[in-house]
Amino acid sequence: MGKSVKSNLKAILDERGMSIRELEKATGLKFESLRRLYNNETTRYPSEVIGRICEVLKIDISDLLILVDNNNDNKEKSEG
Repeated sequence: MGKSVKSNLKAILDERGMSIRELEKATGLKFESLRRLYNNETTRYPSEVIGRICEVLKIDISDLLILVDNNNDNKEKSEG
């Protein structure tokens, strides 16, 4: 079925022991935008949001946004 983009923000923040609120303060971005990205509910990825997150967390865009196989994603959802 192809691939789709998935946010890896939750794993990154969890690994650093950082909350969405802390990231909100550090980036100056809106909490709701960060929450949707954290929960992988984002369907659009504004370049200024992605750029600011990468800048503050000192990561590459490929660390934040990853490609996933849609077949595996659908399988996980049906099993969970």
